Amino acid sequence: MKSHKIHQAPIPMRTVGPIKISGHILNEKVSVPLATYETPLWPSVGRGARVSVLTEEGIKTTVVDERMSRSILLEADDAFEAYKALESIKARKDELNEIVATSSRFAKLIDMNSQIVANLIYLRLEFTTGDASGHNMVTNAADKLIPWILNEYPQLRYSSISANYCSDKKATAVNGILGRGKYVISEILIPRDLCERRLKTTPEKIVDLNIKKNLIGTMLAGGLRSANAHYANMLLAFYLATGQDAANIIEGSQGIVHAEVRNGDLYFSCTLPNLIVGSVGNGKGIDFVEQNLAALGCKEDREPAANARRLAAICAATVLCGELSLMAAQTNPGELMESHLKLER
Repeated sequence: MKSHKIHQAPIPMRTVGPIKISGHILNEKVSVPLATYETPLWPSVGRGARVSVLTEEGIKTTVVDERMSRSILLEADDAFEAYKALESIKARKDELNEIVATSSRFAKLIDMNSQIVANLIYLRLEFTTGDASGHNMVTNAADKLIPWILNEYPQLRYSSISANYCSDKKATAVNGILGRGKYVISEILIPRDLCERRLKTTPEKIVDLNIKKNLIGTMLAGGLRSANAHYANMLLAFYLATGQDAANIIEGSQGIVHAEVRNGDLYFSCTLPNLIVGSVGNGKGIDFVEQNLAALGCKEDREPAANARRLAAICAATVLCGELSLMAAQTNPGELMESHLKLER
């Protein structure tokens, strides 16, 4: 028999920062581990981090919402039977949560969204999942709910535990609208002289480029609820360093950059509605991951979900650092390629 030994795939990793972060989750300077083959990412995020330290509030982060979804697919004989059953199911959330409680002490059903197509019921179940990102937790909860639903509604039939209305690891409009994971916004106000001195550009140039590149350019490309330069770069590096499911950068990279000139200074923000991170769960038992999470202050004895919220806030601040730096570089002809040639060759 062939060996099924698990091997390691080493990826270069470096700690960047510190990043100055403020807001309702944390108020401190944090150095962030990033694992990536794209080595220019470290100095790029580092430049954004240095700017954050030199501003009054640093990067302000706000966790707006949190939820993990699993959509199930059920069938009825016709649309009216599907409609009647669905309306009844949605009115019984308390009973559903009694079933959910048998699957996990952390999972809680907080909302349901649905679509009926012909005789098919697409039921999106949305849960809070404590400090875990929650993929397995919500699937397990759904697995417990389905037999109960089919017993209570014999006119329904099972079709799938996942109906793609979740929508897991795919760029979809529904995730941007309803949210999947942590919905986090990071913001910074950069004085004009700091923008010119450290970013080698002006607030006006960054605002102009954001409109023409991130907004109009993405619209022309057919982007889906997304307007950013390279969220995925920072997300992948952060996810790999902290033991996250890296495929979730697909929906995670959906997000919008907004920039304004405020009294001559630069307001710059990154909105990330689908930031899927957890401080416990699958992928977290590896030594370097545990060390990185501990260094980020995300393994502390806190109330449920507090460590995951902290991790999400730090991640959103990291994304802003890299996004800001790249946008500044692209306002200057030749700067982007020059940095890659210098740092990669």
